[in-house]
Amino acid sequence: MSADFWAGYLSGAIGIIIGNPLDLIKVRLQASYTTDAVITFPHQHLSRFESASSLVRGAAAPILGYGALNAILFVAYNRSLVLLDSSVTDPTNPQGVSLYKLWLAGAAGGVASWTVSSPTEFIKCRTQLDMRPEVSSWTVTKDIVKTLGWRGLYFGGAITCARDSIGYGFYFWTYEYCKRLMASKDDDAQQTAMKVLLCGGIAGVATWASVYPLDMIKTRLQAQGLGTHPEDQPLMRPQNERRVLNSFQLAKETYRTEGLKAFYRGLGVCSVRAFIVNAVQWASYEWLMRYFNNPWNQGYAQVS
Repeated sequence: MSADFWAGYLSGAIGIIIGNPLDLIKVRLQASYTTDAVITFPHQHLSRFESASSLVRGAAAPILGYGALNAILFVAYNRSLVLLDSSVTDPTNPQGVSLYKLWLAGAAGGVASWTVSSPTEFIKCRTQLDMRPEVSSWTVTKDIVKTLGWRGLYFGGAITCARDSIGYGFYFWTYEYCKRLMASKDDDAQQTAMKVLLCGGIAGVATWASVYPLDMIKTRLQAQGLGTHPEDQPLMRPQNERRVLNSFQLAKETYRTEGLKAFYRGLGVCSVRAFIVNAVQWASYEWLMRYFNNPWNQGYAQVS
């Protein structure tokens, strides 16, 4: 497979390993609310971490899925950018390319990666919010398929797709814009590496800031059915046994009962996580791309 596939896959897996504990806190903050319209997830669960293992709860699905998601994302972005601008010879260094084309290529990458992100996000969300220690990503996956069928893995898929396309558009746009602002011919290797980390971190924060309300609604949409006493409930309920609100109904109900601030609950934690994860992820991606595209490494692999 191509260098950008493996560079994207490995950097994505690294990012998830680093960021999962903060992602767990973010998801629980988003899901905590009080309303009579849907089953609630109580605030006291935010600080309830049964053991050290709870900090990596729900990580299995993202580690496996997000590596593939990131690989698809970067491959689709690179190919889309070449299609949008035939002058591009190196998508990892698109000098002179219009920023709106970078946004469109990023949005295309987000739509392509949705095929993996939608089921991965659903499984991760349900696993992170369920308090029972015996519940794992695999347990949740089996129960979703058993209750809702294979199509159930894509529950909340429309809002996930919208989030990914918009968010990843700003992701690549911001990263390249920051690189152009900070570019200098006099930088040494250490300064270049620091700028990659900084640009990657800023891109991550900008991405989440642009789509955070959508992500909050997605989390609440996928969390429906997990109540205050999950030990007394099945992981999933059949459609005819539960009241399921759609994205628009959840948005209206949230605004009516909690106001605008609810749409940004957890943004601070998410921004810290986004900066750290994406700084490391972009640095890993660029290093891996240079490694895989090194002629010496390719020649050595062929001889081996």
